[in-house]
Amino acid sequence: MTDTTHSGGPAAEEPRRTSVTKRGGGAPASRGRTTIADGVVEKIAGLAARDVVGVHAMGSGLSRTFGAVRDRVPGGGGGKANVTRGVKAEVGEVQTALDLEIVVDYGVSIADVAGDVRENVIAAVERMTGLEVVEVNIAVSDVKLPDEEDEESEPRLQ
Repeated sequence: MTDTTHSGGPAAEEPRRTSVTKRGGGAPASRGRTTIADGVVEKIAGLAARDVVGVHAMGSGLSRTFGAVRDRVPGGGGGKANVTRGVKAEVGEVQTALDLEIVVDYGVSIADVAGDVRENVIAAVERMTGLEVVEVNIAVSDVKLPDEEDEESEPRLQ
């Protein structure tokens, strides 16, 4: 900022400059570091993948069975593990890579569902974290048939 003042003395022709000192050395967004845990990215990706039509569940049959038992045990983790089931993230400083394991509904195009999952996950993770998603690998571990019962539908423990 420049202020010009005139006084009656011999230096009247020369403008006097004043400046505003900026404290902290830069924009607030550049003052410090933000780290994002793998689990945060896994939750975002898990929720985004579940939003896609044709995704019946996440994770392999074994992990879903263990998860169902864990969810029924008091203090066993509840819904926290359920959100990240079937999702593995590797998070760096500016990039992340994801591996997803999904179960699709019978009759849907697996290629279309995988493409939609990939698109939805990338959009959600990049929007919420600012990280660049370099890859989303999808493994389809099962197909849910219309006449099959859900493994998690009836409680085995009471």
